[in-house]
Amino acid sequence: MTAPSDWQRDLMREVGAAEAGEERPRPATPPAPARTPDPARPAAAPAPARTPDPAAPTRPRTPAPAPGRDLAPRTPGEVQRPASAPEAAPVADPRLLLALGSPRHGDPLARRAGAGLRRLAAPAAKEAGDAARLAEAVQQPVTTGRVLAVTSLRGGAGKSTVAALLTRTYAHYRHDPVLGLEADAALGTLPLRLGARTVRWTVGDLADVLTPETRLTDVTGYLVRLEEGGWLLPASRGQVGNPLAGRTYYSVALALRRHFGVTVVDCDSLPGQVARTALGTAHARVLVAPATAEGVHGTRQVLDWLLGLLPAARENTVVVLNATSPDATLDPATARAHLGEPGVPVVLLPYDRHLGQGGPVHTDHLGEAARGTALRLAAEALGRAVRTR
Repeated sequence: MTAPSDWQRDLMREVGAAEAGEERPRPATPPAPARTPDPARPAAAPAPARTPDPAAPTRPRTPAPAPGRDLAPRTPGEVQRPASAPEAAPVADPRLLLALGSPRHGDPLARRAGAGLRRLAAPAAKEAGDAARLAEAVQQPVTTGRVLAVTSLRGGAGKSTVAALLTRTYAHYRHDPVLGLEADAALGTLPLRLGARTVRWTVGDLADVLTPETRLTDVTGYLVRLEEGGWLLPASRGQVGNPLAGRTYYSVALALRRHFGVTVVDCDSLPGQVARTALGTAHARVLVAPATAEGVHGTRQVLDWLLGLLPAARENTVVVLNATSPDATLDPATARAHLGEPGVPVVLLPYDRHLGQGGPVHTDHLGEAARGTALRLAAEALGRAVRTR
């Protein structure tokens, strides 16, 4: 088998031979016969001999382009756009969105009114101080873009809901760009949860477009701008797409993270290829477990498997115990203790009527407990991601 660099060696040999043929040394010109000086004409001063200056720069020669490469020079940072843009596709059938009705508040009216009266009567200084510290932790500066991977053992655990909550929270509190990246091309619902109406470009489309020199102003032309702040890159155009390869995901995530302070990745379920790639390359990991006996048991098995492969993952992994039903009977304290035995923090996301309704997540409709949990989870995950080198 020929080595991969043989064609380059042969090409340079041909280029060298061509240059040698074009600039063959010319034969020396024979000296002219000496003239007899005319005594009536004064002798002219001899011209000084021209000696080559060794310090003079040699003009570089442009090497011939490699076969199959574009001969036209590219401007640094230029984006190579595809020949035609894909058609925009709706995230969901508009009839389903109409059938969803108006978004519900996470807390009932009586609870919201009671909470407002309590704040007016006696402001909770401790709660306000805790919220301020959490907000400061979410706003902490980052030297390079941090990537947070969100996944679960199976579909329906609420990983897209958690990814949407994190994206909303970071976009609300941070001043640098925030990206929600969907890496589940089969049944991903992150665009719907983030309120996108149509999608056009996908992760797979950008794999052949992005380069390390691409500017942010070029990148945002391929993304969906979210109404509540932040950006979105979907994995499909509202349909079940081809499985996303781990190499494709990694190349796109690596090229995009330099433009965004925080990137929240909604992965496919474990043990999918993209989920394994994302967990191995992210700065922090968020495992979502449904608040059921089988969900907690399976997530604990996955957690033990992950920590066995990557012992350092204990320092940057957070588990979310997601209550998806108001009628759950599993004791949350017992479930948190079981999941936290390996030494990772466990955050309980209580049931929220707004999240349980489905559809777009609106931060102003979240219940007080869910809003506080989202802020605490965002601070916990980002703090661990910042400590990761």
